Amino acid sequence: MSTPVQAPAGQQPAESAGRRAIWLSIAALAMTFMLPLAGLVMALFALVAGIRALPLLKGAGRPTGTAVGGITVSSLALALSLMATGMQLYLMDEYSAYQECMKGAGTVSSQGECFTQFRDSAQRKLPPDVLEVLGSMQP
Repeated sequence: MSTPVQAPAGQQPAESAGRRAIWLSIAALAMTFMLPLAGLVMALFALVAGIRALPLLKGAGRPTGTAVGGITVSSLALALSLMATGMQLYLMDEYSAYQECMKGAGTVSSQGECFTQFRDSAQRKLPPDVLEVLGSMQP
């Protein structure tokens, strides 16, 4: 019976490092659209995984496409989650009022009224070009 050969502690195979980077970055992008703050943290992990995978792949003579793809997608997720988190923090009071309104809204028309109140309060706080994007997202 022989013992399996293991990589030295702290080193992972190059192939799995590249795959890990791309999968973490895809998860970060998905998480950004659900929970922007969690997407921000996940994007940071994915970016670090992609950067760490590059020298491993180069040292093993493997293509670096998965690591570069992971770095690219995680950078995009990081930028999007930073913007979304910043927007949430900036509109925190308006969003809290919207959530309170939605708790008491029992009909579709009253939910529409809650959104209209949210949009109007956001209009007073945001520049007009941002509001065009908000208006296109109306339920």
